[in-house]
Amino acid sequence: MILNRRKVRIETERMSLRPPVHGDHRAWSALRRDSADFLTRWEPSWAPDHLSRRAFTNRVYWAQRSINNGSALPLFLIRREDEALLGAITLDNIRRGPAQAGTIGYWTGERYAREGYMREAIDALVHHAFHRMDLSRIEAACLPENAPSRALLEKCGFKYEGVAQSYLQIDGRWRTHVLYAALRMDRRGRTDVG
Repeated sequence: MILNRRKVRIETERMSLRPPVHGDHRAWSALRRDSADFLTRWEPSWAPDHLSRRAFTNRVYWAQRSINNGSALPLFLIRREDEALLGAITLDNIRRGPAQAGTIGYWTGERYAREGYMREAIDALVHHAFHRMDLSRIEAACLPENAPSRALLEKCGFKYEGVAQSYLQIDGRWRTHVLYAALRMDRRGRTDVG
């Protein structure tokens, strides 16, 4: 199925998921700055200019290029009731051909954590990936000690698949991650035995 890449927008019960635009810089940088202690232990080290307008402009251009060439779908979570930026979710590393797969990553501002927003976003993005983009597999990885993220993935139907040694650099060092995946036609754990 062909995706209209210029008008990607996913609606959920409480949010609109849409690509970042230049006008989001102030809200994005404030939310990231206010949530820095909450986020940095789970993320790659921030560059010195991470919160700058220039770095954000580069992020917006990367998002536009990635959507247009079909390699990623970076989206901001915007609460409809007040247009507040809550966080972001990205379907990245989209592989076509025999794989039909992608990888999700996400973050939420600390003040919006544990309110169900990210679950709503993951459910909507996975549905979009399976039914609009015709992907077959969505992967995710997180640090083993990140119990809230692991529980979230499991609530969204992702299943634990294993461990990847030295998977990503987090907070300046190579870290082992646990791997999860959601499959469009998930038959794991089922048999045809009646």
